[in-house]
Amino acid sequence: MVDVIQARGLVKTYGKLRALDGLDLAVPEGTVLGLLGPNGAGKTTAVRILTTLLTADGGSAQVAGYDIGSQASKVRSHIGVSGQYAAVDEYLTGFENLDMVGRLYGLGAKAARARATELLGRFSLEDAGDRPVKTYSGGMRRRLDLAGALVASPPVLFLDEPTTGLDPRSRIDMWEVIAELVSGGTTLLLTTQYLEEADRLADDILVIDHGRAIAQGTADELKAQVGGERVEVVVSSREDLDAARSVLAEVAIGAVQVDDHTRRLTAPVRGGAEVLMQALRGIDAAGIGVLDIALRRPTLDDVFLSLTGHAAEDAIVEAEAKPGAATVKAGDPA
Repeated sequence: MVDVIQARGLVKTYGKLRALDGLDLAVPEGTVLGLLGPNGAGKTTAVRILTTLLTADGGSAQVAGYDIGSQASKVRSHIGVSGQYAAVDEYLTGFENLDMVGRLYGLGAKAARARATELLGRFSLEDAGDRPVKTYSGGMRRRLDLAGALVASPPVLFLDEPTTGLDPRSRIDMWEVIAELVSGGTTLLLTTQYLEEADRLADDILVIDHGRAIAQGTADELKAQVGGERVEVVVSSREDLDAARSVLAEVAIGAVQVDDHTRRLTAPVRGGAEVLMQALRGIDAAGIGVLDIALRRPTLDDVFLSLTGHAAEDAIVEAEAKPGAATVKAGDPA
């Protein structure tokens, strides 16, 4: 399979800060690469370089077969980009925003109007198409911004944290739109801090921290690296903690952890549901009162914590240069 996006040894520095420190990545045609990391990890810097908005200090990259340095205009004619901030004119209507973008790309008045109408329908904005964007919700603005990135039907799409700040319902709606695009053959590089988003959308995940790739694989492969199925039990009474610890020690492959405050015990295990049933039988035989018991498998949160030493939500201060409220559309000469 052809790599539509590929980078080798990308380096970008801001003074003494090394925002990218030899980053490699590859995105095969028609797939989604989730670029995962906390604020300051280098995600946005990587996107800005790959979309020709920044010049790398080292390394090389090609997008859609074109070099991002010597063939930047060719790259821009094959991509769509939606940044962290919806780049729409709030005083124009939704239709006028998309019509304007189409005319800027030289589609002609009739074609631009037709494409605007088509995209408003595709993104469930037809009922709001004649309203000023300043009346739109955050989720609607996000959808309109993504629609603008698709006016010229780009084969390659970059989405930089497209659902940041959205409520859960709007985030799920956006995921559905993104999944539809990919099913139609779009190649996508998606940056995100949301582990659930990467788990749901990405064919492959690249975890970066401090400008370097620290792990790569499918969601299942990354979770397997962490390992660690666990049986978790919450007992009814603190008096049962010792007895429950003894029962779980029989099935555990390591030390049983006990939290006196929450009355929760956690036992690392191997064997899945069979081990859970064994633990249940032991707890029942010992007459231990239980409020909750479950088999917990590793999540991407566990992967992130294991790899970086901090949870995904513990975002560090964004050190890389912040982009303005600008969105690069397919064919944008800027």
